[in-house]
Amino acid sequence: MLGAMRSTRRQRQGEFPPAPEPLAVPVIDSHTHLDITVAEEGAPGGVAELVGLAATAGVDRLVQVGVDVESSRLGVDLAARHSAVVATVALHPNEAPRLGAQLDEALRVIEGLAADERVRGIGETGMDTFRTGDEGRAAQEASFRAHIAIAKRHGKALVIHDREAHADILRILDDEGAPETVVLHCFSGDADFAAECVRRGYLLSFAGTVTFANAVALRDAARVTPIKQMLVETDAPYLTPMPFRGRPNASYLIPLTVRALAETTGADLDDLCAAISATGDRVFGPW
Repeated sequence: MLGAMRSTRRQRQGEFPPAPEPLAVPVIDSHTHLDITVAEEGAPGGVAELVGLAATAGVDRLVQVGVDVESSRLGVDLAARHSAVVATVALHPNEAPRLGAQLDEALRVIEGLAADERVRGIGETGMDTFRTGDEGRAAQEASFRAHIAIAKRHGKALVIHDREAHADILRILDDEGAPETVVLHCFSGDADFAAECVRRGYLLSFAGTVTFANAVALRDAARVTPIKQMLVETDAPYLTPMPFRGRPNASYLIPLTVRALAETTGADLDDLCAAISATGDRVFGPW
């Protein structure tokens, strides 16, 4: 199957990377965008092919993440049709300023989708000061606060997108009161921020970025994170782990990131996989 999968997006030209050695103990991909991967990178067998490749690699459960109303609705549908897939629903922080006066209606749709049994989290939501200027941050914050409330009303995990906004994320969670389960998607902080998140009981999800040569601070963060508070993700089709950075990503490449985390933290690989798997079931299960 891999030979037929080729990237169509200019930034990530080329075929999908070869499959790594499978994991002996299966894990979850806690954050992927199957719809974007199929649309932008191409997979002749669609979502079913991506799910099958992941299972062969030892990645037996996938969390399909919503970023707007359309993708959130699609995620609910994918989770209904694929037993290995569950969904989260949300408006991405960069979506909130674009919606303008339509933000409240979009949030009502997300609230309705949140009640679905196959929806296991509210996200990705949060703050992103990298692309959004001062003029859009009020809308981002209002949207984030609304998503926190939705997560608490429905008793579901809050999946946070945090880009250059660590202090704002903690401030808003403190203001609103954090839900029982908080996941920092694609964790991007240093060891001090990781230690603070760990102290609060939050879960840190590490992506392929932890394998990048310049990610010294991120590896330091992983070292202070107990494996019971650790998840792993692709954020596919983005953030492909080394040595394939720049090529399209998919859930079957999770073993590269897990092995890098084991090496970084000194954890036994199978023990790390078992801990990640158990946390995935606790946060997003049952499948």
